[in-house]
Amino acid sequence: MELPTKLILLVLQFILISFLPKTSAQFQFLYSKCGNINYYTQNSTYQSNLKTALNSLSSTPRVTNGYYNFTAGQTPNKVKAMVLCRGDVPYNTCRLCIRDSAATLPVSCPNQTEAFGYTDNCIIFYSNNFSFNAVKERPRWALWNNKNVSNITGFNNTLTSMMNTLQNKASLGNSELKSAAAQINLTTTNQTMYGLVQCNPDLSRFDCVKCVQYLIFSFFSKDFVTPTFIAAGARVITPSCNLRYEIYSFYGNLTDVGPPPPPVPVSNRSSTPQVEINQKSHRSHSTIVIVIPIMGSLVLIISIASICILLRRKKRKKSATNLNKEEIENFNSLQYSFEAIKVATNDFSNDNYLGEGAFGAVYKGKLPDEQEIAVKRLARNSVQGDVQFKNEILILTKLQHRNLVRLLGFCFEEEEMLLIYEFVINKSLDSFLFDPIQSSSSSMPWETRYRVINGIARGLVYLHEDSRLRIVHRDLKAGNVLLDTDFNPKIADFGMAKLFNIDQTQSVASTMVGTFGYMAPEYVLHGHVSTKSDVFSFGILILEIVSGQRISSFKIIGEKPENLLTFAWNKWLEGKAWNIVDPTLPSAFSTEILRCIHIGLLCVQHNMADRPTMSSVELMLSSSSLSLQVPSQPAFFTRSHTPSNATSQGNTSIRSI
Repeated sequence: MELPTKLILLVLQFILISFLPKTSAQFQFLYSKCGNINYYTQNSTYQSNLKTALNSLSSTPRVTNGYYNFTAGQTPNKVKAMVLCRGDVPYNTCRLCIRDSAATLPVSCPNQTEAFGYTDNCIIFYSNNFSFNAVKERPRWALWNNKNVSNITGFNNTLTSMMNTLQNKASLGNSELKSAAAQINLTTTNQTMYGLVQCNPDLSRFDCVKCVQYLIFSFFSKDFVTPTFIAAGARVITPSCNLRYEIYSFYGNLTDVGPPPPPVPVSNRSSTPQVEINQKSHRSHSTIVIVIPIMGSLVLIISIASICILLRRKKRKKSATNLNKEEIENFNSLQYSFEAIKVATNDFSNDNYLGEGAFGAVYKGKLPDEQEIAVKRLARNSVQGDVQFKNEILILTKLQHRNLVRLLGFCFEEEEMLLIYEFVINKSLDSFLFDPIQSSSSSMPWETRYRVINGIARGLVYLHEDSRLRIVHRDLKAGNVLLDTDFNPKIADFGMAKLFNIDQTQSVASTMVGTFGYMAPEYVLHGHVSTKSDVFSFGILILEIVSGQRISSFKIIGEKPENLLTFAWNKWLEGKAWNIVDPTLPSAFSTEILRCIHIGLLCVQHNMADRPTMSSVELMLSSSSLSLQVPSQPAFFTRSHTPSNATSQGNTSIRSI
């Protein structure tokens, strides 16, 4: 029975191809990208699976709100394919775009296992190595209007505000549609800005936010924005999400996308329009003659393919359900109800307020078993907060070290995002170092400061080398170091941390996060991230601990204005390094203190290759007999050196390209 079935399908496909209008010459992608890595051979299993997947995309009787995906075959010849129509595109236009895209993409990328195509109306992507419900950031394509805008600051602020609103609205969509559009009047130019944001519906809220956030920051790369130029319109497209803005209307009603029109009786099909694009009021008799056999062929193919699709969907759904169940079970022990946390914090009362972080307020609480907790309540509708929430859960649940703050659990319900940590009684390091009331020798003696330096170093060694993940913190500063009862340090706030492969040494960040003054020069200037980025931040932290002053507001009475790095380097060269030291610290520890200044200067050298690793730093701190290299000139950061597209207010965190 198998051979006749294949013959029937081949004949039907031949009939369909013979009668279909030749659209390949008319249809053209605005952009297409071929994998250029792996190839399949003609008449191979992979090619057969690819045809099956693409036929399924183009012949499925219904595309749920413009999105459809299909998997064909088994590893290593498995093919995963997906299509996504723009959120406002009518159903029939969407179907035509999918049909033509599925027919054209294999021709554009012959014998390649991965390909991506984009038109104004739809996106198509297939590969042997990706997951439907995960963010796929590459390939990425961008197109922008070379026309400049007159009021760069006002336009930029409006654009940022609109995109933040749209990404939140799109991410809150359902499993059928995650798309949002808006228009905002530009008061300075009497123009209107139009924007559209869309995610694949099978992405979670967090992954949608993550994907769109990646694209938003792409706007602020040097290609889109400079101090003297910002594009009047642009679009950025990836397989998982896309966004666009223009100063003219380019989208329709987002409610236009819906199920196909009701079936038309066979007797009336000859008079039913089959194509909406470029449709005219008159039809020739020859067009009707062509349409009838095409529809007949489609009906037969769809009938046969639908059975296969239903069977595959059933199998895939069962597999997906099991996977989600396993994931949920892994996190069950970490989930708290919102009601339980409300009770624990006395409904987030002011009496339990501990402070404000980059993404929301922190409250003290007490669980029924009397365990004290700290609850970070992330601000609603915060895109960065969404990303941080997921990042902290994924990272901290896999890490256990005495010098890292411990995540006890989380809550995500009623539009609330809460992170529950162990309560660290002595707050953060900056409250002792930089508070003029508390920063005395009695509250923070040198022995305590030295213990803090060593503890932070051990925590970083664990993150960089000893944990099962390789992690760069990216926002190490005194405010993100908590102190327990015995003033042992615990590194906190992993919302900006970046995960590396075990054998990976550095990468280029698509999103710049951190705090000016603590950020390494190669990161600020070029986006290069590595473990040496944390080493630089650690060097700044050592100098702050020794001097008792912030990098951002350093000042020595009687000395000319300089930043901490400049001052420390000059005094080191003059042989007057003790001038850097907090006056409250006794000279009895001068040897140990001066050695720490030496190590700090080694950590902040401009060339990251000259900086030591954290394991070397830990060894330098623990062994006074180990000789130290002579440091070279450090990187200098003052406000005049701050990049023109960045903002800094004291010790505030920044998120920009």
